[in-house]
Amino acid sequence: MSWYARRVTLPAITPLVLQKRVIKVYSEDDTSRALEVPNDIPARDVCQLLILKHHYIDDNSWTLFEHLPHLGLERTIEDHEMVIEIQSSWGMEESRFYFRKNFAKYDFFENPLTYFPTRMVSFTNEVPEAMTPTETLKEPRYLQFFSEFNNADVYLLLSVKQTHGAPTKYGFCLKHNKAGGTGDVKLLCADDEESRTCWVTAIRVFKYGMQLHQNYLRPLQTKSEPSSHNVSPTRSSSENSLVAMDFSGKRSRVIENPSEALSVAVQEGLLWRRKSCTRLNAHGIPPSPPISTTSIAIHISQPWFHHRISRDEAQRLISQQGLVDGVFLLRDSQSNPKHFVLSLCHGKKIKHFQIVVLDDDGERLYTLDDGHTRFTDLIQLVEFYQLNKGALPCKLKHHCSRTTF
Repeated sequence: MSWYARRVTLPAITPLVLQKRVIKVYSEDDTSRALEVPNDIPARDVCQLLILKHHYIDDNSWTLFEHLPHLGLERTIEDHEMVIEIQSSWGMEESRFYFRKNFAKYDFFENPLTYFPTRMVSFTNEVPEAMTPTETLKEPRYLQFFSEFNNADVYLLLSVKQTHGAPTKYGFCLKHNKAGGTGDVKLLCADDEESRTCWVTAIRVFKYGMQLHQNYLRPLQTKSEPSSHNVSPTRSSSENSLVAMDFSGKRSRVIENPSEALSVAVQEGLLWRRKSCTRLNAHGIPPSPPISTTSIAIHISQPWFHHRISRDEAQRLISQQGLVDGVFLLRDSQSNPKHFVLSLCHGKKIKHFQIVVLDDDGERLYTLDDGHTRFTDLIQLVEFYQLNKGALPCKLKHHCSRTTF
């Protein structure tokens, strides 16, 4: 009997961690983008990938969200969480990843008293004063098992009253992260937004501990370390050789006085605004006939301006991007089409300030304090209140912009 050996070449085996999967990420206008990513990619790297692809400014606020429309739930995905693991836990129902800003993601590290007021973290009045914290934990009538944080994620409830019949609109829940049924959802309800924010933030801190602090520090440390990927903050030699010039006279001259150079720059900026009155707006439509040459709607192209959105839509956009003091947007007034509205977050509440357009001897001016402070355009108004609180409860800090793919 003869035996013959044949060499068999087996196909290459790719380790599981190196295999790639496709995820779909949605923007705020419900446009989507498919990305091919490795199995071990965290949410932080997905955000960085989208920032690079769309040339967004990285201000450490970009965030991935898990959206479960069939349950009316949404949550912030922590930067270190593995995206493919989250996607693998989804059932047959439609679930989505959303990409947008979240200014409140790590704001509690910078403003802890805003998220954990003394009155909210002190002992409840129901506990006898004579009882120590240890004795309270041993007393059965003060204890009730509700859920394990290690195996659950905290979500905000969307359309709380309509979908879940909650007594207030400030609902949140704990949902088991390995199941998709409603039976694994523990519903809770707070009296106000401040209480809900306190609870949700406390659960995040309790569950992830120091990992959240490391996530918060990571981009700060990356920027401080020299790297080939980081843009150097120093100016190039060609930039350092630039000087301010005055071409208004018969002969050009170098402006050596820094104060004079700044004054000239400001005057040129105002002149550019006046000359831009013949330009079209962002929709390619000529603006309404101006009262004067300085009244052009150059604010249309600004990321903080939202054309013809409602009051409810403005509140929804600001709420989605984080109820942090100073988050704002400008929009057209619904009650008076000739005026505008500044929507601003302060103290976990969204307030609306009417911007009135005045006619001063044929010149259009803008004001939100009954004419005490007047501006030639909305850009000047926004720049002023970014530096000065004025009649507002706080300065304008983060503009609320709508992302699109």
